[in-house]
Formats: sequence, C-alpha cells, structure tokens
Amino acid sequence: MLDINLLRENPKSVLDDLRKRGDEEKEAWVDEVVKKDEEYRKFLQESQQLRKKRNEITAEIDKLRREKKDTKTKIEEAKKIPVKIKEIEAETVKLKERIDFLLMRLPNIMHESVPVGEDDSENVELKKWGKPLKPKFKMKPHGEFLQEAGLADFERAAKVSGAGFYFLMGDLALLEQAITQFAIRHLVKKGYTLVEPPLMIRREAYETVTDLDDFESVMYKIEGEDLYLIATSEHPMGSMYMNEIIDEDKLPIKFAGISSCFRKEIGAHGVDTRGIFRVHQFNKIEQFIFSKPEDSWRLHEELLKNAEEIFQALEIPYRVVSICTGDIGTVAAKKYDIEAWMPREGEYKEVVSCSNCTTYQAVRGNIKIRRKNGDKEHAHTLNSTAIATSRALRAIIENFQEEDGRIRIPKALQHYMDGKEFIGGKK
Repeated sequence: MLDINLLRENPKSVLDDLRKRGDEEKEAWVDEVVKKDEEYRKFLQESQQLRKKRNEITAEIDKLRREKKDTKTKIEEAKKIPVKIKEIEAETVKLKERIDFLLMRLPNIMHESVPVGEDDSENVELKKWGKPLKPKFKMKPHGEFLQEAGLADFERAAKVSGAGFYFLMGDLALLEQAITQFAIRHLVKKGYTLVEPPLMIRREAYETVTDLDDFESVMYKIEGEDLYLIATSEHPMGSMYMNEIIDEDKLPIKFAGISSCFRKEIGAHGVDTRGIFRVHQFNKIEQFIFSKPEDSWRLHEELLKNAEEIFQALEIPYRVVSICTGDIGTVAAKKYDIEAWMPREGEYKEVVSCSNCTTYQAVRGNIKIRRKNGDKEHAHTLNSTAIATSRALRAIIENFQEEDGRIRIPKALQHYMDGKEFIGGKK
C-alpha cells in the first residue's frame, strides 16, 4: 500500500510508475485519491472547528447562566452542532473507505533499475550458472517416470484428493526431507531464525502482505471461518508485526520459514498436469526480512545470494532474471527470479522468486521502526524463496537421471541420506 503522503507530495512519481507498467486504468485512480484526500482533510478540519465552536458555546452558556441571563438562543445554536458533526463524519467515513480501497490497489513504486517490458518474455537475463545438461537418452515426463519407479503415486492421490496432489514414496520422500534439512541448516548458519508459522491466517493479516485482488483466486478459504490456508510462509511471517513498532537496533529481523503451501493454481495442460512442479500443495523454505530502508537493497542481494548458494550446492544449473515492469506484480519494487534448467524440455523454469517490497507491506500492516532519536517510519520488507522442495526434486530428477533409471543424489544431500548415492533404478 502506498503512503498517502507520497500522493499528497509527489503524485507525478506514482503516475510515471503506472505508465511504466502500462496500467492506464489506475492512472485515473491517482487523481481521484488526491481529490478525495483534499475533501477528506477539509471535512476533518471542519469537524475540528465545529467541536471547538461547541466548546466555546458551552462555555458561553455557562457564563450566561452564572450571570442569570437568557441562554435559549445559545442552546438552540449548540443543538445544531452535533447534527452537523454527525453529517460530516458520515461523509468522512465514506471518503476514507474509498481512499483506502484505491490505495490498497495501487501498485508499489518500482526501483529505477526494473527493466521496462510488457510481459515475461521481456524479463532480462542477468547471469547463468552451471552447464545445461543435454540428455543422451529420451527422458519421460517426470510424473510418469516417478509413478513407474514407485517413487510417487499420482493415481491414488487423485483418488483421495483430486488432481494436483501426490504421494511421495520411499527414497523420494527421504530426499525431500534431505533438501529441507540442507536448506534450513544453510540459512540458520547465516543467522536466520527458523519459523514454523500457522498454516491458516485471517483476512486482515493476509491483506497486510498481498493484494487479495491478485491472490484471492488461488487461495483456499476455510468455509464458515475468517481463515485462509497460506499460499506461502511469507504471508504469516510478513504479518507477524502488524500494528507494532520495532526498535531500529533490533533490525534486520531475518526469518527462514518452513511450511506447506496451498494454492488452487495447477499446471497447464501438458507437462505439469501429472507431476510435482506446480500443484495444489507443496513444501517450501522461505526467507523473510524486516529491515531499515537504508539496508534493504543490500539485503535484497543477500537473499538472492543465499538462494543461489543452495542451487549451486545442489549442482543444478540455473539463470537469474530481473522481472520487467509488465510482469512484476503489485507488491514488489524489484524482483529477481531464479530459473532452474530442465533438460527434458530444454528450458529454464522458475524455482525462486526474490522481492524487495520496500514499505508497501509495512504501510498496509502499520509496521514501523522507532529510530534512536524517537522518530518513526515504515519498515522495509523483503522475501525470497530459499527452495520449494517439489520444484527442486523435479530439477534433480531431470539433471541427475541415469539411463538405467537411477537418480544420482547431489553430494550436498548424501549426508542427509545416510551416505546413499543413488535412488530408484529399474525393478
């Protein structure tokens, strides 16, 4: 959510940002917010003046009574003031609701380095790591391969839960746990506090961290309750400090969240319809930071570096892309994606999203910093995937698959698999 002071002082910066995004519809919202805010502040001032006048008249009535003079005219005048105040307050509430509605939906101001582009085809590749594998044999779709190898069961998962779910079996389930333990230990060593968040949060908390207009269609709502299943641990972690003030000497606060994630979205028809890459339920380690504004851009690079180190340790080739203006979404001021190499399709696929949200979430959640001199300002928030285990598993399955059907375990994970070097193989 944008700070209203930005639109009061520099509405042009918001308009320029929307033009970069190609979002003409919301340009009109800026003018509406500015005009309605002016009306809102005039009504507030008028209401304060009426209260002051009511107090003055009350004092005059008391004086007239002490002097045993007629108070009828003043009493009639005083009676009209509460009615007028009530009318003004009703208008003030309407204006505030409309202003907040628009502010909650105007996107964050992007960093100047965000590349301009209309869609994901114009995201800018920044670097590559590792040598993309070219398979020497024909690979099956990973879901089909796992089903036949007895490492996953999609058919029975569909029977009990529907499409978009899976059972991980035996060594593949152990390998997922190995990935989880490796990523956790990597982040904890770097000073991140491990967090297991609630898997359900209230709407108010959700609106702290994301634009529900963008996200609600992919979220699971608990029937009859003010609760949603979380789509990522970023959301409960990001709302932990809503309506709180954090002393600056406690920042940055660095979290590593571990959770299951729940999303209605599922892979498009084809490669992802039976598999573990894009599903309704998956597990993820998420990085989240509350920071001082002056530190957030350095920390944004740190989050990316942490995720890169994990994928390098797993020996998975990848590339880093900077997300363009037309693909960045509402909340982030700048976003990187890491895309892992998937040999069967010969393409890079997104496995990490890394965002600096600047003050956008903190304004929504009223999360502030108390400076040593007593001044208060909104915190910056940042988030990044460390690793989504199902996506990493697919990358491992394709990049480490042998012709005989065995999957070589990356060396970094063998310790967590009791030294085992391979899983699977022909039966």
